[in-house]
Amino acid sequence: MKIGIPKEIKNNENRVGATPAGVKELVKHGHSVYVQHTAGEGSGFADSEYEAAGATILPTIEDVYGTVDMIIKVKEPIEPEYKLVRKGQLLFTYFHFASDLPLTEAMLASGATCIAYETVRDRQGTLPLLIPMSEVAGRMSVQEGARFLEKPQGGRGLLLGGVPGVKPARVLVLGAGVVGRNAALMAAGLGADVTITDISLPVLRHCAEVMPKNVKTLYSSQHNIENELPTTDLVIGSVLIPGAKAPHLITADMVKMLRPGSVMVDVAIDQGGCFETSHATTHSEPTFVVDGVVHYAVANIPGAVPYTSTLALTNATLPYALRLADMGWIEACKKDPGLAEGVNIVDGKITFKGVAEAFDMPYTPLSL
Repeated sequence: MKIGIPKEIKNNENRVGATPAGVKELVKHGHSVYVQHTAGEGSGFADSEYEAAGATILPTIEDVYGTVDMIIKVKEPIEPEYKLVRKGQLLFTYFHFASDLPLTEAMLASGATCIAYETVRDRQGTLPLLIPMSEVAGRMSVQEGARFLEKPQGGRGLLLGGVPGVKPARVLVLGAGVVGRNAALMAAGLGADVTITDISLPVLRHCAEVMPKNVKTLYSSQHNIENELPTTDLVIGSVLIPGAKAPHLITADMVKMLRPGSVMVDVAIDQGGCFETSHATTHSEPTFVVDGVVHYAVANIPGAVPYTSTLALTNATLPYALRLADMGWIEACKKDPGLAEGVNIVDGKITFKGVAEAFDMPYTPLSL
């Protein structure tokens, strides 16, 4: 199979779809890999490394899309790429369709097959291709939250961990999934006073058993969240409904309960955001202020640490990419029902129910 690795063109997205080591494995399996010139540069991988791994370097993104059967990316195609996607082409990347109608319409019109990293499941029912970037995003959410609590960045002027004689900042983490747990661990490691919420009591029990002593658990309800907000300095929103739009756990009215200079980090912004006042931002302009509260809603948080992120992502995606290339997507999905759950769009039809429901569009089961 001919496989393409284009350069990411989303704002400040420096990750790349595969490392040279990943390319070498694909070539070893007999596939031809075409990498766009400087695609790996932002992650620290030179064209010469890809060539040494057996790839062919192509000068433009148009050349890559026009040459290959399968595209491996990091982020969803953005508008300049829509016209490059061909009928029957296989795209393997993060899509987050349920929060992006123009993207959904463009991929339906293209006739391509779209397999979304974020809805692929493994035998345990977890999301193996979402986990590594969720780990990065969870840890970075606290790193960025701590930065924007600084006065020059618009925050209250708090040191997250405090100092002897001065209380640490209070952090509220909404959702105890992979993002939330990593955020709580990072915040706790910096010495913050952390509360993590979830609607699953077994998950909260597990957190209570394994988290540091400065992490408390709280059942997630509107009443409990509202009680926490007046004394919270940093809110991390990390709620995920796989393949569907995120629920708004904090409404516009609830934002007003936070003190001016508090910070809200919406890690769920890829899925529409879990704060009603959120809208997607970029690494070049990461924040905005609503009712005195700093909002950080960068849609590709791991893109700021591309070397770490690209290595972690390739570790997770490569086994699936090899199966798709070796067998073709139909046979690979027949043999792996979890991979089949990643198929969101095929030849103009939506095959993932959460995406169809998000836009009230027709849903076609993949089996048909």
